[in-house]
Amino acid sequence: MRRLAIALVALGAVTGLASAARAQEPATATPGPVDVIEVSGLLDEPLADFIERSIERAEADGAQALVLQMNTKGATVGRERMTELAERIHGASVPVTIWVGPSGSRAYGTPGQLLGAAAVTGMAPGSRIGKFGEPLPTSFPLDFGQATDHLKSFTLGAEQARNQGALRLGIDDRGTPTLGDFVVVLDGLEYQGATLDTAEVVERDGELRRQLVIQPRSYKLDLLPRLMHTVASPPVTYLLLAIGLGLLLFEFFTAGVGVAGVVGAVSLVLGCYGAVALPTRWWALALLFLAFLAFAIDVQTGVPRFWTGVGIAAFVIASLTLYDGLSLSWITLLVGIVGVLLTFLSGMPSMVRTRFATPTIGREWMIGELGEATVAVDPEGIVSVRGAQWRARTNRSTPIGKGDVVRVTAIDGVTLEVEPETGGARDYRERAAKH
Repeated sequence: MRRLAIALVALGAVTGLASAARAQEPATATPGPVDVIEVSGLLDEPLADFIERSIERAEADGAQALVLQMNTKGATVGRERMTELAERIHGASVPVTIWVGPSGSRAYGTPGQLLGAAAVTGMAPGSRIGKFGEPLPTSFPLDFGQATDHLKSFTLGAEQARNQGALRLGIDDRGTPTLGDFVVVLDGLEYQGATLDTAEVVERDGELRRQLVIQPRSYKLDLLPRLMHTVASPPVTYLLLAIGLGLLLFEFFTAGVGVAGVVGAVSLVLGCYGAVALPTRWWALALLFLAFLAFAIDVQTGVPRFWTGVGIAAFVIASLTLYDGLSLSWITLLVGIVGVLLTFLSGMPSMVRTRFATPTIGREWMIGELGEATVAVDPEGIVSVRGAQWRARTNRSTPIGKGDVVRVTAIDGVTLEVEPETGGARDYRERAAKH
């Protein structure tokens, strides 16, 4: 029993010492995440705010780094705002890095200068940077190695930029064809006293390779800022303006406020927002509105005439000159111009002829005709005369209910003046007898 007791005491002592030793071993810390956001399209105010909020989130959530996946051909914000953004990137407490990718991406204009503020930069094969313009007035030098002067007016591909020192890669000095490769490159980077841990060395096919040990977490713009960012792109703004004006004109000549009117109004409001955000030539925007005013003059006749030609010429000129420093793709121009041509040379005139059943001039025969109120006329509404619907208003401000019989007393443009059949017939006969 004494031997058994001694053995149990010894076993307990050994177990206790082993537990204490394990407790003294440092715990293996899980590497922090790497945040990724997309910077695509023109860099506007919603996107600039998104970058700043993403930096704040990465600093607060313990992220190892923030990656800006960039594909942009310019900015709509001013140089002062871009300078503030460059300073924020350069002074962040976590490394803010930029990867121009995937293949075919661009980093042009002042947004491309943000590469000079980032801790690490990389490019996918087939991507290009350049046309930076004059350097932003930052408190630190925006250095792109031997390519600094060249990039002010010209562009470089990934391999050229790397060879001329325009890129600042991390520990693993190699190309970055994918986002995962770029995150691997960050492994071992020392930044403000901390070392990034994003990859591990493994043996594969007899070779030592680095592979990711973390899964990057991606963030996108919220719904409303994303909508505003999408609207403020040159092709979307242009098409929204054309669609909005076209639908409002369509609604005006089809009587009543319906779906087309609501969609047209929303499209026009969003298009105007985009026009304000973009470098729009205001005289070209005014010419765009005047084009649709010219269309309206001929639409009411149901036949394309002189003013239709004026509207087409004004619309084409406005389309080609709408933006200062930005150009629309030929596909966008083709959709806009051909769509307007088809609408006002064929679609709208046919609709007006079908809707009104007669030309604008020569409707005197309708005076005295009976019809039915399609909706209440109080004081304006819609009536049906000989199977065609017309805008109408009561000539005595007497409300006419839906379904009531009405009599046409006069015509004002494309609007009929009507009165109730009961109580109005005698007045009409008296006027007709005097003639």
